[in-house]
Amino acid sequence: MKYISTRNSSKEYNFEQIFIKGLADDGGLFVPETIKKFSNEELSKLKNLDYSDLSTEIINIFSSDFISKDELSSLIKKSYSTFREKEVVKISNVGEIKLLELFHGPTLAFKDVAMQFIGNLYEYYLKKNDKKINIVVATSGDTGAAAIDAIKGKSNLNIFVLHPNNKISSVQRKIMTTVDEKNVFNIAIDGNFDDCQNIVKQMFSDLEFSKSINMSGVNSINWARIIAQAVYYFYAHFKLEKDNISFSVPTGNFGDVFAGYLAKKMGLPIDKLIVATNENDILHRAITKGDYISKEVRETLSPSMDIQLASNFERLIYYVNNSNSEKTAEIMKKVKKNSYQIEKRDLDIIQKDFLSESCNEKETLGIIKKNYEENGVVLDPHTAIGVGAAQKLSLNDCVVLSTAHPCKFPDATNNAINKHEKLPKELQHVLNKNENFQVLKNSTDEVKKFIKSKIL
Repeated sequence: MKYISTRNSSKEYNFEQIFIKGLADDGGLFVPETIKKFSNEELSKLKNLDYSDLSTEIINIFSSDFISKDELSSLIKKSYSTFREKEVVKISNVGEIKLLELFHGPTLAFKDVAMQFIGNLYEYYLKKNDKKINIVVATSGDTGAAAIDAIKGKSNLNIFVLHPNNKISSVQRKIMTTVDEKNVFNIAIDGNFDDCQNIVKQMFSDLEFSKSINMSGVNSINWARIIAQAVYYFYAHFKLEKDNISFSVPTGNFGDVFAGYLAKKMGLPIDKLIVATNENDILHRAITKGDYISKEVRETLSPSMDIQLASNFERLIYYVNNSNSEKTAEIMKKVKKNSYQIEKRDLDIIQKDFLSESCNEKETLGIIKKNYEENGVVLDPHTAIGVGAAQKLSLNDCVVLSTAHPCKFPDATNNAINKHEKLPKELQHVLNKNENFQVLKNSTDEVKKFIKSKIL
């Protein structure tokens, strides 16, 4: 399969290139030239597969020029052997709500589903290539922890994780900063997540710097993460045995919900994809009104959604504009200037597949409280927002993606129900371990200097 950039369709890439690069040199995101669409007959052949085998069948479509199907299967089984749930993910009923539980991996968040796979994919690549790779990633809390767990201790790999200082939960931070491995470096940036993300993008765009350190990225912009996350939409559909299911997806960077969009483009009969946001509601405003203009980031009890510019939205812009890379590049210039208003034609196309809702802090706490009192189940604040969005829209056959274990967000659960969910026993040690991270100014040059000092 060949890949191109959303901003330049004239240059082709293979899977190995787009996996290692993460971001195109022109600042665009990688997408496949074509997307396979399953027939009904092909879908029926997939429905009885276990999660690992289903992952193999779907991911192989996009990566067969890089790794054989048999090697891919072994790598996937190894990746998911670390999960507490045998089938990796789980569907549960909370009252009338169906939850797709995605938090059974080693760091208690949906990011593990893709990241454990990616960590082993890097290892596979490095066995074939005598190179050293420096991974640089921005996180609003969960991505960094999942990436560190997947990369820690691996040979010829360093990982540098940028998180916004004092703007993620203490549990999220400690899962990252208590890892004692020589190849793990945590950086706290004096700013918000968007600042962290911008620093990473600027480093990728500085071709001299990025090539000098052999830089790679595992943020949700990496296509390998998207295809790994698309699998659980297929899995949920097959388990529930219903067509035209809708999915409510708590999202900040648009990666997880875009994976659902990819699954739909591959022929999965999804009805609507609900974009569920907190008070940082740029995606909600974009999908309902066409208003893709960022405002100041608000700190909330759902910090993984405290984002204003959603990187993966560029991929949707590309497809909505008939895979026109020139037009996408023009639009992204407007986005950079914070002046992009979605045209009515494009908005109509978006609204055929997407709905959206946002929940404020009071609503989020109320949802956590109500579900605990009625069902005895504690929801993390991001999942609660997904539930709230689904309830506001009153859709039949809607599945809410449950993206994190509630123990990671004690402030939210304490405020809602005066209850703090305990970490699973295998993670309780992080609460008392020493933390190790470097606080840096919101400066790309400062981060570059720090990275250089650690790898030379």
